[in-house]
Amino acid sequence: PRDQFTPIFAISRTAGWLAHWKEQIANNRIFRPTQVYTGYDPRSYKPMSTR
Repeated sequence: PRDQFTPIFAISRTAGWLAHWKEQIANNRIFRPTQVYTGYDPRSYKPMSTR
């Protein structure tokens, strides 16, 4: 039923919310996942005719 969506959503997310809360308390900061780009280094532009 539609009126049960919010409680079911909240219950299923509780474990993740509690894990984030524990990390915030332990590290005294707001936890944000670090995104590190692991792709190619910047390269110079080559026109299509020279590729």
